[in-house]
Parts: sequence; C-alpha cells; structure tokens
Amino acid sequence: MSLFRKQGSPSDETGSKSTLALRINVFFFSTFVIFCVIIIRLAVLQFVEGPTLTEVETNRDTKDVPLAAMRGSILAAGGEKIAYSTPIQSLYITLTKEYLEKKTDKATKVTDYTPEAKANVNKLIANLVENFDRYGDPNGEKLTAEQIRDLLDLNFKKNFAYTPRRIKQRLSTGEVAYFMEHKNEYPGLEVVEENIRHYDKDTVAAQTVGYVKLFKNSNSLSIYQNILYSMENNPAAGLTYKDDEFVGFDGLELQYQRELRGQNGYQEISITPQNVADKIERVIPPVKGNDIWMTLNKNVQIKTQQAVRDQIKWLHTHAVQGKTHPDAITGYAVAMEVDTGNVVAMASMPDYDTNAWIDGDIMKVWGEIENNYLNGAITPISSGRSGHGFSSTVLMGSTIKPLSVLIGLNEGLFRTSDWYTDTGVTSFGKAGYETKVRNASGHVLGRMDPAEAIAQSSNVFMVDMVGKRLYNKYSSQSIDVWDKYMKEFGLGVSTGVDLPNEHRGQINYRKEAKLGSVQSAMVYASFGQQGAYTALQLAQYASTLANKGERIKPHLVSKITDPSGRVVKTFGREVLNTVKMDDSYWNEVKRGMNSKVSAFEGFPYDFARKTGTSQQDYYDKRGKHTVDNGVFIAYAPRNNPKLAVAVIIPEGGFGSNSAAPVARKIFDAYDWEYGLDGVPKKSQQQKSAGQSGSPAANGAVTTGTN
Repeated sequence: MSLFRKQGSPSDETGSKSTLALRINVFFFSTFVIFCVIIIRLAVLQFVEGPTLTEVETNRDTKDVPLAAMRGSILAAGGEKIAYSTPIQSLYITLTKEYLEKKTDKATKVTDYTPEAKANVNKLIANLVENFDRYGDPNGEKLTAEQIRDLLDLNFKKNFAYTPRRIKQRLSTGEVAYFMEHKNEYPGLEVVEENIRHYDKDTVAAQTVGYVKLFKNSNSLSIYQNILYSMENNPAAGLTYKDDEFVGFDGLELQYQRELRGQNGYQEISITPQNVADKIERVIPPVKGNDIWMTLNKNVQIKTQQAVRDQIKWLHTHAVQGKTHPDAITGYAVAMEVDTGNVVAMASMPDYDTNAWIDGDIMKVWGEIENNYLNGAITPISSGRSGHGFSSTVLMGSTIKPLSVLIGLNEGLFRTSDWYTDTGVTSFGKAGYETKVRNASGHVLGRMDPAEAIAQSSNVFMVDMVGKRLYNKYSSQSIDVWDKYMKEFGLGVSTGVDLPNEHRGQINYRKEAKLGSVQSAMVYASFGQQGAYTALQLAQYASTLANKGERIKPHLVSKITDPSGRVVKTFGREVLNTVKMDDSYWNEVKRGMNSKVSAFEGFPYDFARKTGTSQQDYYDKRGKHTVDNGVFIAYAPRNNPKLAVAVIIPEGGFGSNSAAPVARKIFDAYDWEYGLDGVPKKSQQQKSAGQSGSPAANGAVTTGTN
C-alpha cells in the first residue's frame, strides 16, 4: 500500500477556483437584484400607493355618518309656505363596545355577547322605556322594550355596527332636557335635530308642488339611481344621502331637489378593529336647503280649484243640451301670464292631501288617489279619469280653429277678404265613397269671412278652406306642414315648463294618415279631431296667439333664495320661438275669437276666446257611444293681453257650458289680485270701503255655443 496520494493536476485546481468565483458573483448579483426590487417596491408604496393606503387606513379608523339637512321651503308668490319643514329632535344610539363586546366559549366554540354587554343593553332598554314614559308626550307614541331592542338592531340585519340607530323621533321638551342632562350615563347617545315635511292643508296645487319619499324607497328614479351608483363607486364625489332622508319624487319637489335639499352634515365616528363604534369624534352640522318661490298665487290657485269642483258638481245636477253630465268628474285648468310666462294657477282635480306621504297614511288612501296623484295639467298618467275612463288630454275640438285659419292665411289658401258660404255640411274622399262632415247640431251658418268662421265655429269652413286645400297643395307632405305649425305653437312638443315628466300630447293625425288617408287626416285635424293636448299646452298656445307668434316658456318658479333670504337665482321671460306672419292675419284671428259665452256676461273687459267641444268614443255592452269633452281657451284683455287661460272638462259637454264658467272665475280671481288692467281690484275696494273683501262667485250658466 502506497503511503502517498496522487496529486491533482494544475488544470483541475484552476477549474475549481473559476467555478467558485462564478458562484460568488451570481450570489452577489442576485442579492443586488433582490434589494433593487425591494427598494423599488418601497418607493411605489410610499409615493404611488401611499395616499390611497393612508385613506384606506384612515377609513378603517373612522367613519363619517351623514346628518340630513333641513329641506328648504316651497312658497307661493305671496310668501305663503306651501311645502315646508319643521325641526324635530330625535334620539339616536351608536352601539359602542360597551354593548357589543363578544367572547368565544372554549368548550362549545360559540361566540356570543359577554354577560356584561348583555347587561348594558338590558339596562339601556329599561332606562329608555322608563324615561320615555316619564318625560314623553302622554298622548304620543309608547315604545315597548321589544320595539327598542328591534330598533337597536344588535345583529346588524339593517345597519352596520357603527351606524347610529334612530330610537325615537319627535322627542318632547321633557325628553330632550332629560337626555341632554344625563347624556354621560348613556354611551353613544345623541339628540339630533332632524326635520319633518309638511304641506299646506288647503291642498294648494298638490300635484304641481309634488311630494317626497324616503331615499331608500326612491331608486326607481334615474336621478337617485345615479346618486346610489356614485356613493358606491365614487366616494370621493362626496354624495352622502341617508336612507331615511326625504327626497323629492314628483313636481317641484323633484324638479328642484338639489336646491331644496341643502348640504348634509356628518358625525365622525372612531371605529375599533372589530368595526364597532368607539366614540363620536366630532359633528359637522348640515346646511339648510334653499327656498323656492313659486309664481302661483295662493288665492288665485284656491279659487281655480274651487271653480273646477263647483262646475263639476253643477254639471251633475243641471241639464245642458237636454241632459246632465254625471261622468264629468275631473277637470284641469292653467292660467299663464302672457307677458312674463308666470303660471299663476295650475289645477288638476280631484286632488288630495300630500301629507299622506309623510305621516304614513298613504296606503290607507291609496285606493282613492292612485288614479289622480299626478298632475293632469301636464300629463295623462295617473292624473284622473272621467266616468268612462277619459284622461286629461282630450282632443282640441274647435279651439284649433284660430290656428287653422292662421295656417290657411299664411299658406295662401285664402285671403282675409275672401267669403265662404257655409251650408252646414261638406264631404271629402273618392267619388261614390265620400265622407260627410257637419257643423255641431247641423247648423247652417251661411256667408262668412275667416274671422266669422272662427266666431261661428264652422267645421265645414275648416274642412273646405283649410284641410282639403292644404292636402291639395302639398299632397302627402301636408302632414309635415301641419305638424310644423302645431309644434311652433307648442302643440305636440314640450312647453319647457320647470316640471318633470311633461307629456307632449297625442299626435293622432300621423296615425290617421297611415291607417286612413292623408286627406282624412288633414280634414279631421282642421277642426280639432286629430290632436290631444294638455291644459298647459293649450294655455301656451293661447298665449302664443296673444303674443302674435312669440311662444313664451311657462315657469312656476320666480326666484330661489338661500337660508338667509339672499336671492341666488331669478327666472324671467324666455322666448322659445317666434312665428312670423303678416299682422293682418293675427288681427283677423283676434277678431274671430269672439264666441258667444254666457258665462262672461257682465265681464268688464273685451277679451279673445274660443270654445271647443271634442268628441270621444267609448264602448259598452250596448255598443259604441260618443260623448263631448268641454274645452275653452281665452286671453284678456283683447288688445293688451295680460292673462291666458285654458280649461278642460272631460265628458263635460259643450265647452261653453262646462269649461268657460271656470275660466270666468279664474279671470275674476286674477283681476282681484293683480288687475287685468294693472290695477288690483282688491286694493280699489279697500280704498273705497276701508275693508278687504273678495269678488262674488259667478254662478254657472246654462246656455252658450260650442
């Protein structure tokens, strides 16, 4: 056995050293790369993600719970509060750790509230019951221990753990004093000022003013869907709506929701790692909403509503044209200033008490109001139905005739000096298949000029001189020509009013052109049997006639003021479009708007008016029946127009008998408050008699033309 090992060659030793050096270099390079990655990641965390993580961490430590602002008021033109909020004191409990401490049983592995937490809750409930009974309103709500436990929501079925629980609203003075004095004895207790909405008990323009609902029940409207989405997906936007705050759901309450709502405050609550409230760190008070001043005059509005009620009642008991009208159970009226666009009255009858949405009685009365809780002056939906189910938008009837004559004159179909002989009947259509059109009651009216055709309400003039001639001039394009004129006068388009959900009317002449013929569409349209529009659209149409083609935007709000009374926004006259026509055409139509209306006997002003009676069919077991809807438009005075009025009484019979008496009372009410000549009659009476009063109500009339 050899005593010596064989030595390695020099080349083997050199290779081993190279491998070792390579490994060391790879190790140090890898270490360098790892440190670089760590440094870069730290830099990203600090400079890029740092603010976000800081916000998240802050949100883990504190939560902002909104406090609803007091909603602004909606006032009539004279400053009367029609919708308003009053402060109430509410008791809230934030469930702090004293009430929510839990412990897991080692044997059963069941987690439950500790005996101390349960004892604190039971003591809290007992003390609340005792002091509600002692200091609360003797005639007010009596809360039981079971009800309070349910309101505390200890299992978080309705709220997050840190969300304050509202235990009782409308605290009495004694309750407020007691709980404020003993606040330290009730961890998490806060007495919070909230507000409750009220509406004028006189039901002033109920459907126009609108109503409110709880935010949590309002997500069927797109405005609140968007707010919910923003609250959930874009907290930085700062939208903080409370589930139990009231928001506008229709009418002016919805239209001016953002102005009326104000700005919510909030409570900043510190949160434990278990997401339980620790304490209230600070309270930022809410800011009251702005006030909305309507153009509606309360006195004119109330008299308008009463005039519609009285006339409907009168039609049920007094025979007109040989019969009573028991199915006339709805009525709609709008009064609009010609020079300003101010809507001074807007009635949709029957109406209802909107306080039902607030006091919890809505389901008790829903069966009575479900068909009339929306505004029939601007929409046919849920806004009242006559006895045979007719809505608030009815065919115009003869109220279209001033516009028909204007179209005929402007299109060169006849001249102001032309004469026409009315034989009481005319026809249209192919030879052997003619359809006849007659005047109301078959009257033969004889020789007439265009103005007289309006005054005498000649159907056959409109058919022969307008409908058929317009069709002969434009053939199939006559529908578009007619439609253009309608829209220029506000018929079939939005009036621009500051209310949501306005209906644009029913444009039946296009349907007739497709299903019947273009000629028949033009014939029936010429005397008012092819377009159904709202009372507001008719009022704007009458105003446009009075303004010789200037279509003024109607508005219901004159100004907005902040909580200190400072005006932050005003609304003035706005011209939507202007129809240019020769002055002689306007004068001819104004002369023709001179229908005989007995309801205006003794009226001290010369005024322009047009009665209308549109026919509508219904069916029952006996077959087809036709009834008359009453329609009336007018403006006064004739040569210095101040006020335009439109009235619709579905199934009321001739417009002169049903709708015109309502308009007379509206003009009288406006004259009393403002003066159709610029001098309020109430001020004249006060000066002469030394006391205030009101004009005597005009009785309904029984005679007149359609």
